[in-house]
Amino acid sequence: MIIGVSVSGFVLVTFFIVLLITFLKWKYRREKAEEEKENLTSINEDLERGAGPRKFSYKELASAANNFSVDRKLGEGGFGAVYKGYLTGLDMMVAIKKFTGGSTQGKREFVTEVKIISSLRHRNLVQLVGWCHEKDEFLMVYEFMPNGSLDAHLFGKKPQHLAWGVRCKVTLGIASALLYLHEEWEQCVVHRDIKASNVMLDSSFNAKLGDFGLARLMDHEVGPQTTGLAGTFGYMAPEYISTGRASKESDVYSFGVVTLEIVTGRKSVDPRQGRVEPEASLVERVWDLYGKGELIKGVDEKLGSDGGFDEKQAECLMVVGLWCAHPDRNSRPSIKQAIQVLNLEAPLPHLPTKMPVASYHVSSSSTATSVGSGGAGTATFSSAQLGR
Repeated sequence: MIIGVSVSGFVLVTFFIVLLITFLKWKYRREKAEEEKENLTSINEDLERGAGPRKFSYKELASAANNFSVDRKLGEGGFGAVYKGYLTGLDMMVAIKKFTGGSTQGKREFVTEVKIISSLRHRNLVQLVGWCHEKDEFLMVYEFMPNGSLDAHLFGKKPQHLAWGVRCKVTLGIASALLYLHEEWEQCVVHRDIKASNVMLDSSFNAKLGDFGLARLMDHEVGPQTTGLAGTFGYMAPEYISTGRASKESDVYSFGVVTLEIVTGRKSVDPRQGRVEPEASLVERVWDLYGKGELIKGVDEKLGSDGGFDEKQAECLMVVGLWCAHPDRNSRPSIKQAIQVLNLEAPLPHLPTKMPVASYHVSSSSTATSVGSGGAGTATFSSAQLGR
């Protein structure tokens, strides 16, 4: 009898515990949903009052992109696809980013990007034309970039040759965008996903930095902030991978990697087997050439077919790329300092002949870490590779 009562009591207590946990989970989800709803409502109201990006109906955008047909698709990422469209009312070509329906991360990126990019104005940033939020549909409308993305020109299936002068202009354009984000706007904007595929090229091959879905706002005087690990391996700074703390310095690292890609025509990592292998690191390969005094050997071979390139400029860009991609965040320049060297307003820095070892620790409890970002593949680092 006593055993029966005890069992019944245990079952009853267990039932109430499960009920309580279920209720708390439901309450948490409801509060998060309400918070997201308030966020979206607030964004809609703020933007409708302003003179910047305008609100479009889903019907307008579907019509502009031929009902989002495959032949209008410009590209696809982890949280949606981008389509080419024509807005008859504005008589302009646009790029329409359509987030995947029901994606919580997609909603977060939509909110983040609209909040940040709608307030930014710079010649080297992709301009937000408008947005749409109807039920579970989230869309963003950008100015159309006739020359596509930088990575398509450098690494596409049919790479389109970029002349040396264009490469220099693109590098300075990206740097100018970063200077605005880091130092010239009212708050510091840490992009967190600077890579060749997020650099667009207009009709005159001016660089336009886009995709602010992972960006974070910070006060200018505040140091690195814990944001969680997000971005694309190969462009992520060692300390950011280790700590998840994003900073201006981690953005500068990414800029350094992109600069080396522009000069060498090589990807930041070798995609073989989908992994980032020690010997496949572009930064290491270029640093090795620097140590041997053979930097010019790293310049894209395709540049030899159209009158070549300026060796002094090439050396300058590659040294600045290595400086920005220095494993030690404290040894990297600010983007302003990098621009001064690129403009020959300051001397080239003297770097170690051997690439320094990153001084950070990866927990032994997690010997492998992987992360994916919108549109990016995943990569895996072992603790040995990260800490070498």
